Amino acid sequence: MSYRTRIITAQELSELKQNAAAADRRRTHLNIHESLDAPVQRLFVATEPDTYMRPHRHPHSHKWEFFVVLEGEIDLLLFDESGALQQRVAMRADGARAVEVPPGVWHAYLCRQAGTLALEIKEGAYIPTAEADFAAWAPAENSSSAGDFLQWMRVARECESYSPAGGGTP
Repeated sequence: MSYRTRIITAQELSELKQNAAAADRRRTHLNIHESLDAPVQRLFVATEPDTYMRPHRHPHSHKWEFFVVLEGEIDLLLFDESGALQQRVAMRADGARAVEVPPGVWHAYLCRQAGTLALEIKEGAYIPTAEADFAAWAPAENSSSAGDFLQWMRVARECESYSPAGGGTP
């Protein structure tokens, strides 16, 4: 059996953060696993405060998600089925640093600090998120109301739900 030792340097992670700052989506990742069908998916995720990560869930019973903040600050937001915020976990180096999200839980990440870097680990193989597993009560990533929802995520309190300014669904 052949195994390739993978060394990730500080320079590589610095470049990842620079790439996130320059990316249209304001985030990027570096896969450590060698293929999308690897049994364990491991990736570094670099984010900027103006990135919008739409709430979603992983419905498969083996699709937990372990998330570790290495630098910067991110809030993990957990929602109920109707979109009410159930819990906000402030993740940073001097506080809650790692969280495991169970399968089926609606969640999103909100970047609080430029140059934030995290490590995500989850069971594979990679399965793209189906449209049904993105929250219908949250706007799509490129929609005109995504910015409003992102701003709501910054200030939302537990038990609150998003209400678009014009009413109706996002």
